[in-house]
Amino acid sequence: MQRRILRNKNKIALMSGILIVLAFVSKLALNNLVVFEAALIIASIIGAAPIAIQAYQALRVKVVSIDLLVTIAVTGAFIIRNFEESAIVTFLFLFGAYLEQRTLNKTRSAIKELTEMAPESALKQMESGDFAEVGVDEVDVGDILLVKTGAKVPVDGRVVLGEGSVNEASITGESIPVGKEPGSQVYAGTILDNGTIQIIAERVGEDTTFGKIIELVEEAQDSKSEAERFIDRFAKYYTPAVLVIGFLVWLFSKDVELAITILVLGCPGALVIGVPVSNVAGIGNGARHGVLLKGSEVISDFSKLDTIIFDKTGTLTVGNPSVADVEYYGEDISEALGYLASVERESDHPLAKAVLAEIGEATYSPVENTEVVKGEGIIATVNGQRVAVGNVALMNREQVTLSEQALADIERFEQGGNSLVLTAVNGELKVLMGVRDQIRHGIKEELQRLRKLGVKNLIMLSGDNQGTVDVVSRELGLTEAHGNMLPEDKAAYVKQLIEAGQIVAFVGDGVNDSPSLALAHIGIAMGTGTDVAIETSDVVLMNSDFSKLPHALGLTKATARNMKQNIAIAVGVVLFLLASVLFSEWMNMSIGMLVHEGSILAVILNGMRLLRYGLRK
Repeated sequence: MQRRILRNKNKIALMSGILIVLAFVSKLALNNLVVFEAALIIASIIGAAPIAIQAYQALRVKVVSIDLLVTIAVTGAFIIRNFEESAIVTFLFLFGAYLEQRTLNKTRSAIKELTEMAPESALKQMESGDFAEVGVDEVDVGDILLVKTGAKVPVDGRVVLGEGSVNEASITGESIPVGKEPGSQVYAGTILDNGTIQIIAERVGEDTTFGKIIELVEEAQDSKSEAERFIDRFAKYYTPAVLVIGFLVWLFSKDVELAITILVLGCPGALVIGVPVSNVAGIGNGARHGVLLKGSEVISDFSKLDTIIFDKTGTLTVGNPSVADVEYYGEDISEALGYLASVERESDHPLAKAVLAEIGEATYSPVENTEVVKGEGIIATVNGQRVAVGNVALMNREQVTLSEQALADIERFEQGGNSLVLTAVNGELKVLMGVRDQIRHGIKEELQRLRKLGVKNLIMLSGDNQGTVDVVSRELGLTEAHGNMLPEDKAAYVKQLIEAGQIVAFVGDGVNDSPSLALAHIGIAMGTGTDVAIETSDVVLMNSDFSKLPHALGLTKATARNMKQNIAIAVGVVLFLLASVLFSEWMNMSIGMLVHEGSILAVILNGMRLLRYGLRK
């Protein structure tokens, strides 16, 4: 019976509202006081039923809830035959709960949309070679899947055949389609805008990036911040306190109606709901924009941030070295480039890949008598010529003469933060290349946005040499930059800043960043980084989009402000109502409940503003 009543709470509210309208029509239009009183009595009884059940269920777990305050107040009003007050109060309370739930559902729309976007089926290659539709739960790692135009990618995987463009908005928050070809990564929940591709499944079910996003957002929305925990404790003691105040007012004034009115007006509904709705809306906004905030506690710390520490490679820089500067010396340069390409083609060193990408198409020659000189480079015979490819130390070993111009170029390249690749043919310098990891596009502007949002210190820690680190730091205008740092050095530096009283965030993407990510107040992982980095972080920037970092910081600051606004609204309304009932004659139970429910709606609507938050560039 109790379950049935609670399930039909909204219908009961509607019936109660209709009876109240009928009562006042009977009195004002027909002057029928019997129908007036009967309708109000029925409305009071059916309206109080779900409220009383909720109060009883709360008492069974030793919680004195708001429902108990309203139940006692309505019962008292009923006993003193104030049927208008009892009927109107129960209706407003039920109608307010309906509006509250409906509005809260909107703030949770982000997770609902994510869940609805989760793929349910896949076209799987069977043993016969044909593709058949199966449930996404039947897909295993290593299966070959077919994705057609307009279809959702069912799992995380890699393209093995075909080309197309994929809308990755569900993962990154960006709606611009991303081109895919054999070897490209694709993610579950994204949509193939055009083309047809075959993929090999690499992560399935809850292990997919999309599955982890849903799991993280659900956990975040269910978590409670320090402010929420305080309000829970406050409400636990506040509600009994209101009961005691109401009893004392009746004891000294003998005014039952005044005591009952105080019980109704003292309900802390807006206070209890105000902070959670802000947190849920803030986390939902982040999820829509490719920012995963792992819980309400993160929002509180993030909003107070004053120091951000960055790893260099893969965070401030692209993480993929390329040739930035080139100088040629003497004649037969194309031939020398062919020799260089022939030597580098046999190496898997990152610098070799960068050199080959710079040379492009070349005429390759047989490479013989290869000798690797540790820490210096490679010496080999190519097409009968002695070719040395490496750093300045290797050139000195080979007794290659470096002209004044070459020495000046070498110094300039080094000052620019380049790693040097010199090529000599038969003891004569031919090619000088400077290879460096390129700074991410637009990152300087994003760092300025962080400063405008109140971040005082922008610090870079890197395992790279101090010269390269200084070049990046000067170009980006960082506060500090430290090179030659091992993972334990980075963690020790983070700990040092925390002990100095700074609120520290660490941004990184590698396994070596995990200790610092875990130690900092806020660990921020780039979404394409390692699983360990993502798991130990508090915030994840999907698709490693650095521009999401200022959005995340601005969003958490807006959410923290929103929480404070909601607390101020809730406390202000309760104080106003209690003052009005004690020091004025116009305030009564019905008006008070109307204002009370209005305050609940006000804090919910204020919290919902965060769903539309977007930091202006």
